[in-house]
Amino acid sequence: MTPRQIRRYCKIDSDSETLLESAMVRQGLSARAYDRILKVSRTIADLDSSDNIKPVHVAEAVGYRSLDRTYWA
Repeated sequence: MTPRQIRRYCKIDSDSETLLESAMVRQGLSARAYDRILKVSRTIADLDSSDNIKPVHVAEAVGYRSLDRTYWA
């Protein structure tokens, strides 16, 4: 996905945005990681048959990112 497509298809509500921003600060993640988390969140929402990305989808994506950093860093 291009950055434009990410902004178009991976829109999140204010609760999800707050959750993601908190995770970014806590884990010291980059803008690239932000986009990756959004894309994974969109995939999780799709698998959940949800039109919108919800905080639970963002939380799951952040959890996967945390696992990735723990085991591959």
